[in-house]
Amino acid sequence: MKKLSFILATLLSITAFSAHADVDTAKKLADKYAVIAKNINPASTGLSDEDGKNFFNRELTIKGKQVACASCHTANPADNGKHIVTGKPIRPLAPSANDKRFTSVDTVEKNFTKHCNDIIGRDCTAQEKGNFIAYLLTVK
Repeated sequence: MKKLSFILATLLSITAFSAHADVDTAKKLADKYAVIAKNINPASTGLSDEDGKNFFNRELTIKGKQVACASCHTANPADNGKHIVTGKPIRPLAPSANDKRFTSVDTVEKNFTKHCNDIIGRDCTAQEKGNFIAYLLTVK
């Protein structure tokens, strides 16, 4: 019984460490975007999770249809989503609910480029990216 308890405690510790490590990665990435945004616009006052939430929920008309990040990812980024065209399931965006979300900076950049171009018709700014991640970090 003690051996089983030890194994379970070890597994829970590893899982907690993984989730915590990815939250740390997300924070570091958000900080990087904040520095870039400040270099581009010295008047920048830092990241805003409220602006990130507004960005996430902002609806735009694409090909006659109202879409937002939340269209596929749901209004709560801690929930599983579903692609509005293909129906493909999407794991949660919030690192608190998906410890794999911020494991690769290259993947984060690739997804920002693809999805920003799909939804807003251009790449997102460093400020928008930082605000977006700052918002995701508040979601439990």
